[in-house]
Amino acid sequence: MFRQTVLILMVGVLVAAIPARAGQDKPAPSHRPPDEIAFDRLTADAVIPLALERGAVASDDAVWMPATAAGTVTRVDAKDNATGSPISAGSESCASLAVAFDSVWVPLCGDGTIARVDLKELKATATAAVKVAADGRIASGVGSVWAITDRAKGVVSRIDPDTNMVIAEIYVATGVASIALEDDALWITSEHGSRLTRVNPHNNQVVEPIEVGPRPGPIAVGEGAVWTLNRGDGTVTRVDPDTNKVVATIKVGDDVALGELAAGEGSVWISAPGVPLIRIDPRTNRAVQRFTGEGGGAVIVAHGSVWVAAGPRATKRIDPLLAAALRP
Repeated sequence: MFRQTVLILMVGVLVAAIPARAGQDKPAPSHRPPDEIAFDRLTADAVIPLALERGAVASDDAVWMPATAAGTVTRVDAKDNATGSPISAGSESCASLAVAFDSVWVPLCGDGTIARVDLKELKATATAAVKVAADGRIASGVGSVWAITDRAKGVVSRIDPDTNMVIAEIYVATGVASIALEDDALWITSEHGSRLTRVNPHNNQVVEPIEVGPRPGPIAVGEGAVWTLNRGDGTVTRVDPDTNKVVATIKVGDDVALGELAAGEGSVWISAPGVPLIRIDPRTNRAVQRFTGEGGGAVIVAHGSVWVAAGPRATKRIDPLLAAALRP
């Protein structure tokens, strides 16, 4: 019995001395999935009786909402949430709006132009003979308006607001999806090559191409970073604008990969049909809340609120602090 006991102890020592196989010495890190909350539990500061479509934009005192099928744009007052009468811009508005040079710029895929709606007169007063790519985007800054004019060839055009004419073209990776301009940098996503391109808008020169997630779509600039929502794998890429380097990749889910993206008020926000809101905490680079239910598909951050599509005829205006504090 003594010999058997010694033999067992020796075998135990030998087994303990065998190193663990690679990858098994530490447990795989785990991340708690975001809290899932019913969207109808989130009390809105106001419910606007209009559908929030992709491409809505804010001015100093209002939010402007397009109606694609009708070719109109509607002003929503930021103070009292009152809605104005729809303003006819032209045939089949598309892509995104931009506010610049005392106008709301409204791309018209039906007409192949961009209408300019005067902020004071509240009517279309001029057009730019520029055909924006279907589901393309426009942006403004550095004395110009910028538009995706050829997705397939990777062309972004620079428009002079004094003449309403194209004065320069920028060529980037093909499959251009979205653009954003902030802090003297023009950011452009291209689905081909998983590319985010930084352009200097002062000289129209490419500064640096950055590889992000597969098929990057919408861009948001804010909370100290540039963010892309990647259609190919349902992730969000965070890029440091000081170094042009990817610093985080955040999994948000395939079911929101075709959604929209916004940044501001301390968080990054995603909205997709059936998942009206996902909130990313930029301090931890994690999706921390997931609101599910009817609505979703469009989101903007403006005038201290998160504005999110809440159905075919409703937009919820939400206090971001209330949203962040809500728990299941």
